[in-house]
Amino acid sequence: MGTWEAAIAILGLAVITVVTRAFFFISDRELPIPAWVQQGLRFAPLAALAAVVVPEIVMTQGQLIGTWQDARLFAAAAALGYFFWRRGILGTILTGMAVLLPLKLGLGW
Repeated sequence: MGTWEAAIAILGLAVITVVTRAFFFISDRELPIPAWVQQGLRFAPLAALAAVVVPEIVMTQGQLIGTWQDARLFAAAAALGYFFWRRGILGTILTGMAVLLPLKLGLGW
């Protein structure tokens, strides 16, 4: 691919990105969104987070983990327990890391 083709491809991708991300800002009037879509969008961040986090906890190299001796399982359980106890994000992260690091570094899990 030559320089001009690459420049055209980059410009085209930039235009597509701007149009798709700014779609709701381009219109002068408000676009009506059905109630069922609004209801579904409430759960979109949680679904996206779960789609990213859960595979990282239960899979290694595209395969489900085969043993319970995985530091990620215990760290996730401890972090989940802390979150339901105190409802704090920073404490949840710190609790998970406080369990994960000793198991990884100390026991080699």
